[in-house]
Amino acid sequence: MEMIKIFDAQRNQIGVKNRMEVHEKGYWHETFHCWFVSNEQDTNYIYFQLRSNNKKDFPNLLDITAAGHLLADESVDDGIREVQEELGIELSLSDLIPLGVVKDCIKTGQFIDNEHAHVFLYESKYELNDFSLQEDEVSGIVRTEFNAFYELCNGIRNEILIEGMKVIENGQKVILKETVSKQGFVPHPDTYLQEVSELIHNVLKGI
Repeated sequence: MEMIKIFDAQRNQIGVKNRMEVHEKGYWHETFHCWFVSNEQDTNYIYFQLRSNNKKDFPNLLDITAAGHLLADESVDDGIREVQEELGIELSLSDLIPLGVVKDCIKTGQFIDNEHAHVFLYESKYELNDFSLQEDEVSGIVRTEFNAFYELCNGIRNEILIEGMKVIENGQKVILKETVSKQGFVPHPDTYLQEVSELIHNVLKGI
């Protein structure tokens, strides 16, 4: 059973609990979020992972490019392991742009996920075929124009076009291209999406 440090809403550590209890009782805890972006022909793109059908929580939904919980014996720096584990991309923390800590609260039924998310941005030069996905966690990697995602997060549009690849039976990669709404994503609150999209927008303006 994974053990996780728990905090109050002001990020003061108040103990350690197992992961199941953390989500049952809604304890605040720390996570690592890494968003990939790229620029091609003066167009900025943002990348999402497609969660595996085998996931207990939110299967087959789009999510942050790479993310995960920080365990009780881990620091924020250790969160970089999520990129290697989920995407097969080896990075160091110095490759990332820190965006700060953003509250991310998801509540569905008996599942309460109150996160102090340490959010990072990575300017990727990788092609889609460079990703080696962790089968039991991630079944695809897709992207959309960042401006479209920004408008989706801020209620300006209802749908975006995503394109990328999905791994199916026998490890075969197939092209994925479809239009999705917010219902196609893990239900992160609007406050999280708006804050993160604004932070990324501000970085991209300076690149």
